[in-house]
Amino acid sequence: MKNNPLPRLDIAPEVREQILPHCRLQSGETWVDLQGKHKVACLDATDKHAVDALLNQSQAQLAIADPPYNLIAFQETGVEDFISWCKRWIGNSIGVMHTNGSLYVWLGADQNNGFQPLPDFMIMMRDSSLKPRSFITMRNQRGYGTQKNWMAVRQELLYYTKGNPTFNIEAEYTDIPKILRGYYKQVGGTLMENTERGKSENIRAGNVWVDVQQVFYRMEENVSGCYAQKPLKCIERIIRASSNTDDLIIDFFAHSGTTLLAAEILNRRCFTADIDPVFCEITIRRLERYRNLRKLGWQNGHPFEPELGVSIFDSSIGDAHYQPLLQNDLFTNGKTTSGT
Repeated sequence: MKNNPLPRLDIAPEVREQILPHCRLQSGETWVDLQGKHKVACLDATDKHAVDALLNQSQAQLAIADPPYNLIAFQETGVEDFISWCKRWIGNSIGVMHTNGSLYVWLGADQNNGFQPLPDFMIMMRDSSLKPRSFITMRNQRGYGTQKNWMAVRQELLYYTKGNPTFNIEAEYTDIPKILRGYYKQVGGTLMENTERGKSENIRAGNVWVDVQQVFYRMEENVSGCYAQKPLKCIERIIRASSNTDDLIIDFFAHSGTTLLAAEILNRRCFTADIDPVFCEITIRRLERYRNLRKLGWQNGHPFEPELGVSIFDSSIGDAHYQPLLQNDLFTNGKTTSGT
């Protein structure tokens, strides 16, 4: 089996140096999909002028955000500075949302640091024009263990709304199993279990998601080098529930490009962005790979194999060595424009 991953690109400067020359976007530039559906921009989500230019008076029915939980442009920061930063990009997101729109924000809760930044973020959102709608928990199959506390196996997803947005109740049952058993009433003298309330073994999605597989290297959708990749399934669930065909979705923290890919699969439009040109390029290539090969990612591989070739990464020394190949021109569709 081929095993050709990239290391975490946020902590591998030597690898980034080799990738950057192959990135189509620099800060302030935007890649426009030739089919006219999507845009990918290299911009700072707190830059109102850049965000407004990307939307160009369009309005988004749905915003999805997965910001780094304690980082601003790869620099660690305190909670106060982080919340101040969040307030700016949240304001920019609200400014380009439709009168009736939804915002979903993934946010961490560090149980070793007062559950931050989640509580301060939630307090900050009280002063926004959005209304809280739900607090969703997604269960991780693999958490981080401890001998002195409960194993952390959850991710938090906050759901806010503006006006009266779309919410599509799933017409079909999901593959979420009926895992909670208990009695709820007597029928004909027999005490019935709650699992007997319906014939299906599964239930519609609630605000606790236990059926989403974390992304790992053996999955087709895996994009190595992306240290915070969200599963395609959970993003598709959000998009199905809170948007309709041809609606516009925004995501200002593109990372591995999952929101763009989900929008493509579900026939929505997506304007996405990242401050890092490397993740912008990964996002573009992931869309192109899906359109050309119907592949969701790079199982056991990585997006820059045509340029960088075979990699040997030794995590014990924290370095990566590449055998360069001749650069090809497989990824030339689309164009770039100035975003400012």
